[in-house]
Amino acid sequence: MFIQNQTALRSTAHGTKTGRSRGFSLLELMVVLILISVLVAIAVPMYRQMIVRSRETTLKVQLHTLREIIDQYTADKKKAPQTLQDLVEAGYFRKDGLPVDPMTGQRTWREDFDSSITTIDQTETGITDVHSLSTAMSTEGTTYDTW
Repeated sequence: MFIQNQTALRSTAHGTKTGRSRGFSLLELMVVLILISVLVAIAVPMYRQMIVRSRETTLKVQLHTLREIIDQYTADKKKAPQTLQDLVEAGYFRKDGLPVDPMTGQRTWREDFDSSITTIDQTETGITDVHSLSTAMSTEGTTYDTW
């Protein structure tokens, strides 16, 4: 009985039977916070780089699609479109309009015109190419407006 009372006194004096108090020490919390911040410092740049690469891939797909549709319009109508809105009005795009430039977030593109007629059947000149309006530097080392 005397031994049980000493054990009971010890457990109440220090908080637990082992003599340690409950919870984490400041040192343990600091180690965990440092580990979390190191992981975040590694993850955030990788995340940002993945976002940029996905936007670049989307831009390449959008430009390819626009160029193909310009060529289709030119072959179908025997004239190149005068504006990109002509492609929407002719039904080559849905009524919600042109694709969004992922670098600028807008539906506006730089249009290149060619003054020479490329085929015998073509009766008018017009848009021959499109580019992004963004002058930011890509991961490839060129600006997006040169793609």
